[in-house]
Amino acid sequence: MKIISMIPARYSASRFPAKLMQDLAGKSVILRTYEATVATNLFDDVYVVTDSDIIFNEIVNHGGKAIMSQKEHQSGSDRIAEAVENLDVDIVVNVQGDEPFTEQESLKKVIEVFKDDPNKKIDLASLMVEITDWDEINNPNTVKVIVDQENFALYFSRSPIPYPRDKEAGARYFKHKGIYAFRKQALLDFYNLPMQFIEATEKIECIRYLEYGKRIKMVETTIQGVEVDTPEDLERARKLWK
Repeated sequence: MKIISMIPARYSASRFPAKLMQDLAGKSVILRTYEATVATNLFDDVYVVTDSDIIFNEIVNHGGKAIMSQKEHQSGSDRIAEAVENLDVDIVVNVQGDEPFTEQESLKKVIEVFKDDPNKKIDLASLMVEITDWDEINNPNTVKVIVDQENFALYFSRSPIPYPRDKEAGARYFKHKGIYAFRKQALLDFYNLPMQFIEATEKIECIRYLEYGKRIKMVETTIQGVEVDTPEDLERARKLWK
């Protein structure tokens, strides 16, 4: 299988504008993410896909590979789909641009899913990490996922799922980590299918796959990392880097 990584990168962000160009220990967040992804040695190629000349030049000027989007896109999956449409590739791994602590172990887990799926029943794979802090469980910025007994995703939500009517029932709560591995065709299908109301309501792009009957295999990991969504996250990342 030919496996590549695509890092979608928008310059503007509603919660933290220009976050990908913020300094993290002497380099931008997006460059740190790109270099961390390359350093895993898991991919035949790694690209940043962006709508921004600033981000494009940041990557290329440091010896990396970047692709400029030709259209406006509502999601990272759409941006990647346009970029890979004419590439000869089997598996595409989406690493979020605000994940500077991307590491090999988690990425390897989602790639292995496809090596163990000869009948191609899995359309995409993603990561989840258990959370126990009730503030995080109730935080709408934390996307939660529930799965069946084979760890296929049933639903994603910004609300606590399952709803804790009985906190003694032993439910486990999982945070969805924004790393996806797609079969190329599943990604192209996503690109050509219109957004439905549940995705539009929750503002969670992977819900579109579920709404159209795609199967998402979730892989549990214990590695939290730090996503740079807010200025506070950036400060945490700087402290962790030291």
